[in-house]
Amino acid sequence: MIEVNGITKNFKEIKAVDKISFKVSNGEIVGLLGENGAGKTTTLRILATMLKPTVGSAVVNGKDVVKSPQNVRKEIGVLFGGESGIYDRLTARENIRYFAELNDMPKEKINPRIDYLSKIFNMGEYIDRKAGKFSKGMKQKVALARSIVHDPGVMLFDEPTSGLDVTAAREVHGFIKICKEEGKTIIFSSHSMQEVEKLCERVVIIHKGKIVEDAKLTELRDKYDKSLEDIFVGLVGDRNEL
Repeated sequence: MIEVNGITKNFKEIKAVDKISFKVSNGEIVGLLGENGAGKTTTLRILATMLKPTVGSAVVNGKDVVKSPQNVRKEIGVLFGGESGIYDRLTARENIRYFAELNDMPKEKINPRIDYLSKIFNMGEYIDRKAGKFSKGMKQKVALARSIVHDPGVMLFDEPTSGLDVTAAREVHGFIKICKEEGKTIIFSSHSMQEVEKLCERVVIIHKGKIVEDAKLTELRDKYDKSLEDIFVGLVGDRNEL
């Protein structure tokens, strides 16, 4: 469960996020949508305890992100697209194991979990190769596996399929659907409306730091009688096209 309550984040005179509130329940995948600079990544970084809100609060599985950041970090898996941060001199397995150990996973559970993720993401051919010569897509898969190796109950994904081909992206989508079935709480941010429609039942749309819609996809289509892409453009465009 994620609860965001009236969060504002200021960077000097710039208000990146402005009094936003929303909830994500267990077993729910919510799409967090917005143009670049809208405030969605700032929101995710606050939930990941990487930033502190200027005003407001956020709670992840009953733990406050400001008062109990270390406890929150044990509950979450985080991936920001384009920021793989893979250690080139380590193998894929060693990269994933390192983060498993950082998250205090029992040693006897680490290799079985890595083997499971390697199978899910089809990494068997390179799981024990050094990452320095990996393609962007290969590194992205390792980064994704690393972010959720400790089997967190809450997952924060910002462009998780960045750099992946169609087949690899489908593997990631399939895994996210499995996580939903397991009752995990997932925020999925993407610029691909097709991805969002495939995975999410509900979306939160942010524009200039404010929430302009928070609704199920079926409700949005009934309300506007348009595709999600057209709804999104109409809400965030400089001209009101709705």
